[in-house]
Amino acid sequence: MSEAERPDPDALLAQLKREETESTRGKLKIFFGMSPGVGKTYAMLQAAQQKLQQGSEVVIGIVETHGRKETEALTEGMPILPRAQIEYRGTKLEEMDLDAILTWHPALAVVDELAHTNAPGSRHPKRYQDVLELLDAGIDVYTTLNVQHVASRSDTVRQISGITVSETVPDTVLDLADEIILVDLTPEQLRARLAEGKVYLGERADWAAKNFFKESNLTALREMALRLVAEHVDRDLRDIMSEQKIAGPWKSGDRLLVAVSASPYSERLIRYTRRLAASMEASWIVANIERPRPLSQEEQTRLTRYLALARQLGAEVVSTPGTDIGDALLRIARQHNVTQIVIGKPLGSRWTSFLRRDPLRWLMRHSGNIDIHMIPADESAPPWRTETIEERLARAPWRDFGVALAIAAVVTGFSLAIFDYTGYWAVALFYLLAVVLAATRLRRWPTLFLAALSALLWDFLFIPPRFTFYITYFHDFMMFGAYFVIAIVIGHLATKLREREQSERRREERATALYRLTRALAASSDLDEALPKISELIKNSFQADAAVWLRDESGLSCHPIGTFKPSSKDESVAVWAFQKKQAAGRSTDTLPDADALHVPLITGDRAEGVLTVRLTNPLTIEQRELLDAFAAQLALFVNKERALEENRAAQLARQSERLQKALFDSVSHELKTPLAAMSVALQQPQPDRAELQQAARRLTRTVDNLLDATRLESGLLQPVREWCDPAELVHEAVAASGLKESDVRVNIAKDLPAISVDAGLIQQALDALLSNAMIYGKSDQPVDVSAARDDSSLVISVADRGAGLAPGEESRVFQKFYRGPRTRPGGLGLGLSIARQLVEAHAGQIVAQNREGGGARFSIRLPIGEAMQLPAEAATA
Repeated sequence: MSEAERPDPDALLAQLKREETESTRGKLKIFFGMSPGVGKTYAMLQAAQQKLQQGSEVVIGIVETHGRKETEALTEGMPILPRAQIEYRGTKLEEMDLDAILTWHPALAVVDELAHTNAPGSRHPKRYQDVLELLDAGIDVYTTLNVQHVASRSDTVRQISGITVSETVPDTVLDLADEIILVDLTPEQLRARLAEGKVYLGERADWAAKNFFKESNLTALREMALRLVAEHVDRDLRDIMSEQKIAGPWKSGDRLLVAVSASPYSERLIRYTRRLAASMEASWIVANIERPRPLSQEEQTRLTRYLALARQLGAEVVSTPGTDIGDALLRIARQHNVTQIVIGKPLGSRWTSFLRRDPLRWLMRHSGNIDIHMIPADESAPPWRTETIEERLARAPWRDFGVALAIAAVVTGFSLAIFDYTGYWAVALFYLLAVVLAATRLRRWPTLFLAALSALLWDFLFIPPRFTFYITYFHDFMMFGAYFVIAIVIGHLATKLREREQSERRREERATALYRLTRALAASSDLDEALPKISELIKNSFQADAAVWLRDESGLSCHPIGTFKPSSKDESVAVWAFQKKQAAGRSTDTLPDADALHVPLITGDRAEGVLTVRLTNPLTIEQRELLDAFAAQLALFVNKERALEENRAAQLARQSERLQKALFDSVSHELKTPLAAMSVALQQPQPDRAELQQAARRLTRTVDNLLDATRLESGLLQPVREWCDPAELVHEAVAASGLKESDVRVNIAKDLPAISVDAGLIQQALDALLSNAMIYGKSDQPVDVSAARDDSSLVISVADRGAGLAPGEESRVFQKFYRGPRTRPGGLGLGLSIARQLVEAHAGQIVAQNREGGGARFSIRLPIGEAMQLPAEAATA
């Protein structure tokens, strides 16, 4: 199997990962259009109705019909989930209820307007993030999107229409789409729909027709939509060809491939291919073949600049190791369905083409139906020529030649010592073994030098007549010729195998480093935990210190992750890299003399920060690609952490808003009721003192509960412990609650030990439990109060015979301001919450559960601790 036909292991691994993800993830279908009004929602609902008729469970999460009756008619038969109500600055906003869809878990969810921005306080700031969560849950999604909302096209849309689009969807979301349906109309048809009032109404329609919906704008947007869909169809075609191992190319669309190297002519090749791709309206790829021979510093700098230029001009850059340029280029071309290859005209004398294979001629013979463009060198370009044999010898380290000479001397001495016993034919095997062993350690030219030298030594010292280069017998001449060829070939092949092994080892090291990074990021709970791991990986992989700059409200803030302390100059370069979204510093075109390299952390169309690396040595091409991969992974992690932080903030805001609303509603009711009773009583000629006292007690209890909750949360309320008898503690709490003897049934175990608690606080907790039992228990059944010992704990229980607790209420009843569905009017919902905090302040716990026969039981468990000692006993001890 040739190298061009050999499957790429990275591609196979990526395919396996993609198949594993797709097996659990829901399917995403996007109905795509050039602008509003083309009928995306209508087409989406039609497709959803077809799925419904096929027996699938379809739910409408959110659909904007804009009052169009024909669109509303398509929603019949599909359940529409109620929208979530979110209050923001006194205004109630409606959004899709994500939790309701996840709880329902239908086979298909219909979600309109993918680029929509959710109301503040929602779980995710963007609706496409809601869709991603649905897909991760295994739910299929139908959605709609306009081309102006695609992040990579928003700038172009602004240039065309003069309108800035603020709601965008990252291109990565479109890459996740399993199917993109283009809903298309001609500009004339769309403008006719606008005039008929099927898009906008009234003055808004007139304004749209004169601005965004101009025929020139719609034509340009339509072309953009067609191109974007064509790109994704082309990507799907390449995936299918790769999975089914279909030999390409299929010329369904033009794609160009240009081969570049460190040669100064590569810049001309890149610009030529860019112009050719633009004239053909085709995509193009820049391929760099990583040869086993290491590049010099000048070559590395030049090649880095060429690849950066290619990316700037919009090319897809592919780097792959390979010993043969033709095989590697053909493999890349077939993997990416390339239709045309651009390659520079080979330079050098005619004789050099006999010494090595010409990649251009090889490609012309094996490329099949792929077109080949041969571009001659530019006469104005600086002279460039391939290295001659003498230059390679001069560049080769002389230490290896010295080792080759030493090996030849050792083998020659050994052969002379045993020559009388073996003969000259066996000596050839010793020399051949030395050549093979040397090839595993030495470079190419020292190995070939040893092969040639060993042949000459064998002829001069061992083949008769000895000590001459003359060979008497024909069979010895044949033997010498065969040995010379075999030694040269084996040395060459062994060296080539060693170089390939070194190349694969470097590739493995890069893959291992990237794997360690992704594993370290996955195991990190937050950025503070991840940064030291990143610093260690960068130090091990690049022998460099690093710092991370992250975006915040003031711009960029530095997060040093090692001994490196960035200077003010480093900060200015990092800000430039962040704003321009381009790498700057060492080994780049911007401030190349700087000590540090600044790589922006980009996700989608937004920069999250900058990774600054202080280098001691310039990076190779392989190291630079690895560093870019590090930056990409770090950018994704920072983006994920930022999204989680925004999610936590949104949940906290929703919870705070809910608690605030509950507090205001409860407090207003609890304050107004006794105040109203007092006001009515005072208006009577003879005020009812009992009614006034009852209202005052209720008002005092409300204020005390609020104050206790505040003091408990702030830590100001601390228990003052004293030794108490549990029986007296329970009886005093029952007496202080104001309950009648017939309302309570007390059961205290005998011989309970004294406990060290704050009697007032425990009685307050018991009062809350007794009050709760009287409210929710049956009036004709007494409340059971018991106290008993359970190992090293004292358990005080309050039980009623009411309706009991609903499933899941066992823990929620202790939340602040929680009021169950069967709660009577009145009360703040703070009593049980305060009781729990009072018990926990004594290192105890309180639990709620349903009792047999109906009703609820609340149990306080307090640690008994050491036995109480009387003063005399303590003195004796």
